[in-house]
Amino acid sequence: MGTIHIPVGEAERDLRDLLGRVRAGEDIVIDDGSPTPVRLAPATLPVERRTIEETIARLEAREKELGHPLRMGADFADDLEEIIDNRKPRDTSEWD
Repeated sequence: MGTIHIPVGEAERDLRDLLGRVRAGEDIVIDDGSPTPVRLAPATLPVERRTIEETIARLEAREKELGHPLRMGADFADDLEEIIDNRKPRDTSEWD
């Protein structure tokens, strides 16, 4: 795929579509007329993995730093229920 140049106004109107196109492999440059246009590219970030013990230790350290226990937001239960209600079955068709 080639590089696609689009004006900043078009990028503002349809960012979600642009993100999907970049994830699909398109090279997109957003041009606002400045000498340094912006190129959208997928990020390759390392996946940070922690054990439960490490996670608990980090939470306890944060509580100590803040001086009070951490609490889930009031809407957490509603959000979790919505996630559970809308989950799809796991697709294992490509597993070995």
